[in-house]
Amino acid sequence: MELSIWTGTKVRLRAPEPEDWESFNHWDQDSETARRSYEIPFPGSVLRSKQWAEEQAVAPPKNDAFRWVIENLDGQAVGTINTHTCDRKCGTFMYGLAVGREHWRQGYASEAILLVLRYYFWELGYQKVTAHVYSFNEPSISLHEKLGFIHEGRLRRMIYTKGQYYDLIALGMTREEFEAMYKDSYGF
Repeated sequence: MELSIWTGTKVRLRAPEPEDWESFNHWDQDSETARRSYEIPFPGSVLRSKQWAEEQAVAPPKNDAFRWVIENLDGQAVGTINTHTCDRKCGTFMYGLAVGREHWRQGYASEAILLVLRYYFWELGYQKVTAHVYSFNEPSISLHEKLGFIHEGRLRRMIYTKGQYYDLIALGMTREEFEAMYKDSYGF
């Protein structure tokens, strides 16, 4: 019997709490993790990290966009996933994901993605998800391929980092593709 739609076999998704500032601040200090997620930020103060975490802790979903903290089943924050560009009329959404380096390749990202997809497809009625991944982030591209995402496009020279330009890879999955792959494991 399922207790919470937000709990899998490896991770639990929960709303941010003010004390999560330390985890987010730590992840921002890791340039490679930041680069793979979006961009390397300017250095931030502890106060700014605390204020941001406090704002996130009370922020309601806005147009179905939301940020979760990914924690392992021991209660340790291991990353974050957030939905954005949610369009109810067209039934499409996107998400961003970051997992702390010390937690890479442990299955946390995969399960967090699948929990979010299950909710958006089967509870909110969305029909399509798109993920944007930078071309230098081969582990993320591989992860999405293994999850069943389809390559949908490549936008050339969309990100500048490490002194050069990189492409943006668009990967997508429909609700029907998700159901074909995961209906048995998610009790559809």
